[in-house]
Amino acid sequence: MNNKYNTVVIGGGLAGLTSSYLLAKAGHDVLLVEKKQYPFHRVCGEYLSNEVRDFLERESLLPEQREFPTITSFLFSDTAGKSVTTALDLGGFGVSRYVLDDYIYHKVLEKGGAVQTGAQVDTVVFDKSENLFRIGLADGTQLTAFNVIGAFGKRSKLDKTLKRAFIEKRSPYIGVKYHIKTDFDRSTVALYNFKGGYCGLNTIEDGKVNLCYLGDRGQLREYGSIEAMEREVLWKNPALKPFFTDSDFLFDKPEVINEINFERKEPVDNHVLMAGDSAGLITPLCGNGMAMAIHAGKLAADAILKGKSRQEIEAQYEHSWRSLFERRLWLGRKVQRLFGSNQASVLTRMLIKHVPFISDQIIKNTHGKPF
Repeated sequence: MNNKYNTVVIGGGLAGLTSSYLLAKAGHDVLLVEKKQYPFHRVCGEYLSNEVRDFLERESLLPEQREFPTITSFLFSDTAGKSVTTALDLGGFGVSRYVLDDYIYHKVLEKGGAVQTGAQVDTVVFDKSENLFRIGLADGTQLTAFNVIGAFGKRSKLDKTLKRAFIEKRSPYIGVKYHIKTDFDRSTVALYNFKGGYCGLNTIEDGKVNLCYLGDRGQLREYGSIEAMEREVLWKNPALKPFFTDSDFLFDKPEVINEINFERKEPVDNHVLMAGDSAGLITPLCGNGMAMAIHAGKLAADAILKGKSRQEIEAQYEHSWRSLFERRLWLGRKVQRLFGSNQASVLTRMLIKHVPFISDQIIKNTHGKPF
């Protein structure tokens, strides 16, 4: 591994992989640093909006040998288990991060991008006098780069290192994910509310179903374990309970992440271009996180490839990012209160069912425009 790069990308999720691929394809000197080894599972909804499908197909970033279920409808269930289904005007498809991330990772390598897996970034410092970044890895390796893309996810030690404002606020949310085998409509993505959170389901490749939920850490402390919390909280939604009692669970244990934070973040912080969840976490009714991460990765790569100075790169990225995502993220923070509440979830279900204009607006917010 070299020690000097034009761009170092920290984090190998969809935002980091996309930007690394596009930079490498353009002959750019780029290093992607990912702390895990591919392939691996991530806590994620694994429904991908068709807003990114043209881009992925143009760049040959979708595995051609795999069949991914086409998703055309959305089911919303309130906490009591009553549900309403509506059409998704753009729609999408189901694909696991285990498959998609690994595939794009190999595409980065094919284009000549450098990738360091199993490596943890401990420090990122912008040296103003030298106009470059000094990056320290956990094993003692020191790197320098002109550009850094921060794609290290929802919450990271680096957020503390960079003294980002949101990191000082504790979050009550935890994320839990399983892959299951069960009877579920392949054309539907579903959102089931329960007290304090919500659970999403959709089919992915090989007939598997992704079950991923956002829960309350206080409830986990109260009941003592993930399994007990599910029985005492999630199972109270009668429409959701059968997916836990009548399914084959394919993981030995669930994937779990803590401190999921919906607070406002900056797209450029300490001169780092933040992409994906590092720039802000979206709620399900206001956007598709996987698609937004891919799009943000493209925006970051475009800014680096087109910008003639650091100031120009940062200005271009921030402008394009804010114009596409800022309002949706703001709306998402407001809409978050609709989830996990008996009254709010019932009201949302009734609006979707009986007020077509409201239903249309909700669905339009779940995706952006194709690019």
